[in-house]
Amino acid sequence: MTPAASAPLTLERMRADIAALLDEPPEAIGDDDHLMDLGLDSMRVLGLVMAWSETGIALEFPHLAEHTTLAGWWGVVQTLQRGAAEA
Repeated sequence: MTPAASAPLTLERMRADIAALLDEPPEAIGDDDHLMDLGLDSMRVLGLVMAWSETGIALEFPHLAEHTTLAGWWGVVQTLQRGAAEA
């Protein structure tokens, strides 16, 4: 899971990365599913944070720990991407 540093993080990419960690097809991950209930644990989340931060956003574990759904995480990423674009 090594993203291109200049490629922006997308909702589809996030869904696919989560699905890969859970050994599920991307379409099995709903926007409002509770990700921890699906089997995502803190170590896997940390791995996602590290990979996704390589896309150029200042993503940190606490950003995602406050949310439990893909929709919540995508909202965080969009906010960080807007902030990076304005900087």
